[in-house]
Amino acid sequence: MASKLTRSNGAGWAFALPGFALIAMFIIVPFLFGFWFSLTNQRLISPNPTEFVGLQNYESLLGLAVISLEPERDDAGQISRDDEGQIVFPRVRSITRSAEFPQYKGMQEWFRWQTGDTAQVVIASDVVFMKALTNTVIFVIFIVPLQGGGALLLALLINQKLRGINAFRTIYFMPVVISIVVISLLWRFIYDGSDGLLNNMLSALSFGLFQPIDWLGRTDTALGAIIVMSAWQAVGFHMVIWLSGLQTIPPTLYEVAAIEGASTWQTFRYVTWPGLRNTAILVLIVITMQAFALFSQVNVMTNGGPLDSTQSLVFQAVERGYGKQDISGGSAISVILFFIVLAISLVQRYLTRERT
Repeated sequence: MASKLTRSNGAGWAFALPGFALIAMFIIVPFLFGFWFSLTNQRLISPNPTEFVGLQNYESLLGLAVISLEPERDDAGQISRDDEGQIVFPRVRSITRSAEFPQYKGMQEWFRWQTGDTAQVVIASDVVFMKALTNTVIFVIFIVPLQGGGALLLALLINQKLRGINAFRTIYFMPVVISIVVISLLWRFIYDGSDGLLNNMLSALSFGLFQPIDWLGRTDTALGAIIVMSAWQAVGFHMVIWLSGLQTIPPTLYEVAAIEGASTWQTFRYVTWPGLRNTAILVLIVITMQAFALFSQVNVMTNGGPLDSTQSLVFQAVERGYGKQDISGGSAISVILFFIVLAISLVQRYLTRERT
């Protein structure tokens, strides 16, 4: 005869079963398929049978090497220089295409630096993937403090009993409920290099001294423009999370702080922030996971350009998997992204754990 506890557990599992089934169907099973495809040469449409290639896809994505280039010299043994006085080095392709160095075959220059008369060149098997990885990491580094800090500031401002405060809460939250595609299109017009709103405003504020910039058409501004837009778009969502955490802090703590003569900063440091510890962990993890999923903004605003300066890991996975029909390459990028996010989440959880 089943006990009351057993019946209760059975009902709980019955209610949870549909959720588990959906998670398995749309998350676990696709991930296992993706992991398997990453170990093959699977293509979207191909008359050739699929073959197992092991870690070849990962090697073609993650292959890196550093080579040293000595300067070219003239007949007198002097270092050759160009018209601008810069040292002339041999072409990287003279090494990557040489039969003497089969380990560098097919690799391309990613970036270089010069130490004395020697150039150190980093070459990669897939330069575009490395740029996408770098851009994604840069995006995460900037977006986490911008979104998290900005949302906390807004939450502190609107966590007051003032007339009409709900209107401000609604205004700040509005970008969240609007489609990210619509937001991206709107900001593409704002960033327009010829007649965009941002250029017109800066020109008016500088009395015509500011020269218009093609914000999305320059390699040094395109990624920054996407970061600013993304921070603005999602700050309202995290503001609501911070606000819910603020409202769980007992008002008596603030009353005690006021009686003790604590300043605004002391009240925030010793009352507000400790009370937001669990909320901060949630916000930090959510922002990080969302930041690594950067896709729609890039797809709508720059399509990965200019010169791959706004490539992201998710954009590369989709572009290769469906644009180039390289399912195995796109799956490998997805698996790499999964382990990166998993590792960062575990590190964040460890650093923010409760210490006894």
